Amino acid sequence: MNIETERKFLVKDTSWKEGAEGVAYRQGYLSSHPERTVRVRTAGEKAYLTIKGKPVGASRSEFEYEIPHAEAERLLDQLCEKPLIEKIRYKILYAEMLWEVDEFSGDNTGLVVAEVELASEDQPVELPPWAGAEVTEDQRYYNSSLVGNPFSLWGK
Repeated sequence: MNIETERKFLVKDTSWKEGAEGVAYRQGYLSSHPERTVRVRTAGEKAYLTIKGKPVGASRSEFEYEIPHAEAERLLDQLCEKPLIEKIRYKILYAEMLWEVDEFSGDNTGLVVAEVELASEDQPVELPPWAGAEVTEDQRYYNSSLVGNPFSLWGK
C-alpha cells in the first residue's frame, strides 16, 4: 500500500523565500469526502490524478497517476468543486530534508503552509526557523477543506 506521511506547519515569516523558485499549481477536487479525496492537479507542465484516504495521525494512503495536461485542465474547469486551489509551491532543502512551502492565492490568499514528508511518523524533524505552529491534524488546513471553507472567510 502507498502511504504518505507528512507534517504540516504554518509559516511565520518570509525568510524561507530568499533564493527559492516556485512552480504554479492549480488543483481541484472531484471528491472531497472526509473518507477519501480525488484530486486533479497541474504543476507547471505536468498533471496528476491523486486519490487519498482518510488521514490517521500524519499518515494516509495515497495513489497518484500522471495524466495529460489538457485533460487535467478540462477536469479542473468543468468537473471539479469550486473554488479551485491556486498556489505557488517552493521546494526548500533544510537540514537534509525537502520542505514544500505553499503560498496560496485566489480565495486562500495570505495562507502560507510548509510540509515535510517523512519515512515514518516517529522520524525526527529539525524545524527551520521560519516554521511556526504545527497544523498536521487541523483539518481546516487540508487543501480539500480550503475549497469549502477558503482562508479568506476565516474570522468572518
